[in-house]
Amino acid sequence: MVINSLAFAVFFAIVFVGMFLPWTMRSALRQNAWLLLASYVFYAMADWRMVPLLMLATLAFYLLGRKVDDMVKSQRWRSASCFTTLAVVLGVALLLVFKYLNFFGQSFAALFQAAGLSCTWTTLHIVVPVGVSFFTFKLISYVIDIHRQRIEPAGGWLQFATYIAFFPTLMSGPIDRPGKFLPQLDVIHRLDEPKAVDGCRQVLWGIFLKMCLADNLAVLTDSVWAAPDVYDASRLVAAVALFPLQLYADFGGYSHMAIGVAKVLGFDVAVNFKAPFLARNIAEFWQRWHISLTSWLTDYVFMPLNIAMRDWKQLGLVLAVIINMVLIGFWHGADWTFGVFGLYFGMLYVPLILRGKFGKKKRIKAGANGLPKWGDLLRMAATYCLVAIGFMLFKADDLTSYAHFVQSMMRPSVLTVPSLGLSGFTYVALAMLVGCEWLCRDREHPLQFVHGPAVRSRAVRWGIYYLLVVCISLFQGETQQFIYFQF
Repeated sequence: MVINSLAFAVFFAIVFVGMFLPWTMRSALRQNAWLLLASYVFYAMADWRMVPLLMLATLAFYLLGRKVDDMVKSQRWRSASCFTTLAVVLGVALLLVFKYLNFFGQSFAALFQAAGLSCTWTTLHIVVPVGVSFFTFKLISYVIDIHRQRIEPAGGWLQFATYIAFFPTLMSGPIDRPGKFLPQLDVIHRLDEPKAVDGCRQVLWGIFLKMCLADNLAVLTDSVWAAPDVYDASRLVAAVALFPLQLYADFGGYSHMAIGVAKVLGFDVAVNFKAPFLARNIAEFWQRWHISLTSWLTDYVFMPLNIAMRDWKQLGLVLAVIINMVLIGFWHGADWTFGVFGLYFGMLYVPLILRGKFGKKKRIKAGANGLPKWGDLLRMAATYCLVAIGFMLFKADDLTSYAHFVQSMMRPSVLTVPSLGLSGFTYVALAMLVGCEWLCRDREHPLQFVHGPAVRSRAVRWGIYYLLVVCISLFQGETQQFIYFQF
């Protein structure tokens, strides 16, 4: 059941009504129980076999959190560290067993065989739990934050389980931190009309991105990557150039929908994207792209590594960044393409570190004509090209298909403007995305701009909403599964 389907609309209508019934609104406990039931039903519709695993993992980490809290408050720091380490090991083991066991087993077998040693690996038929990469990180951060005394333990298993299984973000994030989400489960949620209306706007924008842009672009990129020998180099370059936009419309569209659904229910969840293609260097890009993942790894992986290697000065910083980016790559999937993907982006940080520009943030200012300044525009274009090259590794099935695609791009051919087979509307949608990203660069989503003082006319505002609905109805592409469901 995908978030942009009719089935989800019916499911959400039931959840919404149940959430705001007078009986349910008598206590936060009742609302949490209703949300938890709805979340487990939602997860069971994806794969009912994995519900017991989610419940067992939730119980284990809840108990570990309570244990760590008791030890911290009694100042038994060594014991607290041991149990926190146990929680991290369990979380990593959960990922390794369900997501990476076959990959590493096959890789080590191939390595031994290359060295002339007899070694075989029988591929195990392991069912990967949907969303395991997302909810595992929430489990780990909960225990670590208790150990760091950033948060108090959840008020009970029910509250903690609701945080872990919260259905809008369970499948593909954003990855919410316990310190910001758990307090929201302590209060009774009443219908907040302004927030709910803004949530509906954000859902509408997310559906537009997914169905009118991502699904239409997928027809081009999937066909080109499936048979690169059939197309000339110009078409291959165009597919490479458009894939980051497709991925953004797909995953960004899902994130907008998830955040919007949560808002309708009265919850604030983490922002996941902030105009990433306006980035002027790679560091700024990753500050704007999949923010909940990059900030999670920055806090729990990069910062400890950077502190541990601070005596190595710039070399320590470079190593910490590269390790962090390689982990970001492997988080996405069990294949060497993702490892190289992370290594590629990690190496792009090195010039910034050497020039002392790592981590510096500068607000994007418009020129006198309201457009980006020429220097910023050139840096944005260069960054986008680097991102598009790196995302080839994300798109490739494996390193062999990646190498084959690159070889196909190098074939001698006449440079022409390729006929991409895209509808005229898809070009319009691309222009809308780019324009909205610039105009609404300081907002959570473009339709907040429509509701703001810039559009005072109610008729114009509703005209824009109806236009988007018409576009979704008439120009939606062939339905594609959300790309990040596989992670």
